[in-house]
Amino acid sequence: MSVLESVRRCLDASHSCYHAIAQAEKVLLEAGFSPLYEAEEWKLEEGKKYYVNRNGSSLIAFIVPSSSWKGVHIAASHSDSPTFKIKHNPVVNQSGELGIRVEKYGGMIISTWFDRPLSFAGRVIAEKDGNIRPILFDIDEDLAVIPNLCIHFSRDINDGHAYSPDSEIIPLFGSADDSFDWKSYLEGKADLKEGESIVDEDLFLYSRVPSSLVGKDKEYLCSARLDNLTSAFTSVLAISEASSLSSLPICAIFDNEEVGSFSYQGAGSDFLRVVLSRVMACLGREFEEEAANSFMLSVDNAHARHPNYPGTFERTCDVKLNGGIVLKYNAALHYTTDAISSSVVRLVAKKADVPVQTFSNRPDIRGGGTLGNISMTQLSIPTADIGLAQLAMHSSYETMGVKDIDAMHRFIREFFESSIRYEREGVEVK
Repeated sequence: MSVLESVRRCLDASHSCYHAIAQAEKVLLEAGFSPLYEAEEWKLEEGKKYYVNRNGSSLIAFIVPSSSWKGVHIAASHSDSPTFKIKHNPVVNQSGELGIRVEKYGGMIISTWFDRPLSFAGRVIAEKDGNIRPILFDIDEDLAVIPNLCIHFSRDINDGHAYSPDSEIIPLFGSADDSFDWKSYLEGKADLKEGESIVDEDLFLYSRVPSSLVGKDKEYLCSARLDNLTSAFTSVLAISEASSLSSLPICAIFDNEEVGSFSYQGAGSDFLRVVLSRVMACLGREFEEEAANSFMLSVDNAHARHPNYPGTFERTCDVKLNGGIVLKYNAALHYTTDAISSSVVRLVAKKADVPVQTFSNRPDIRGGGTLGNISMTQLSIPTADIGLAQLAMHSSYETMGVKDIDAMHRFIREFFESSIRYEREGVEVK
């Protein structure tokens, strides 16, 4: 199976951050990785592969090299994407129709969620005799829709519209039924064991439109959640294939980047630092010394120049779909890239025969941030922000170039297999 096919299969199965991590685990298990648990003692062996899951929505995978090694190479991405989270006790009766109350999760393009089949996915928490367990939950049905107001009652809709989350963004769920009970409905759809009941849930809307290849030569991939699952899955595939290691490779996938990363499972948590510290203790290494010999990639998606809106782009940048990986710069450090870290990226990309593009925002347009600078509050190591070029970021259906997916996969695998050594006079990349 090609990298593109593998990524598409994972995308189409990842209707929530929890399902994305489940897909990553599946790839890792097939590649011979073994799970570790934070509440248990770790015993690590040379040449073995491991991963740690936190909260079901974040994951850190690593390989212990079988030969001499120095430092850690980290590729960090995130599992979440902008969507709508379903509120507790969400069902409301509106003029004889049932609606589902939701709230925004992250900054999405709201209009792209209207007039398309939707469903719910995430996790439910089952309880029996004082024991609780999370269960992956996905209703594989065209279940809801957010209908637009017709043009006849909204003549200026095409001139721009500010949507009211309280009144306009309420998915239509079915005809009113006084006997309908939300908890009973979920229990009827969940994979419960005998005697279990649902005590709570974390559920999100998702678009039912599957990924597709578009263009006269099928050169574009369109899908929900390209940001940032394409980065996550290319990183997972890269570490699952990495060999000839001279450093310890880590693939980290965090949750909650779209809402700030400051959570138990986000890049602002101690997850990466704790895992790295425990690994070094198991292997008899000095944490501080190995951290000082390390390098991290903050792997998130990047903006391609939009052919219909060329004026929104920085005039000195010309990021194209299918043009290679993207190095991202920002003077205010919303991106972590500096001249040294970018030079390391360029040398690794040259080894991998991967083209490099550069992106920075127009000075009068505020850009977004990534998890790179947030993770540095927990683990401060040289870092560069890179990404896959895409259009319609934070839409319910995004677009990117198919060649770039293979390029990112090859680049991250080369990064994991490269030697990056910090000398007194500079940095050596081999």
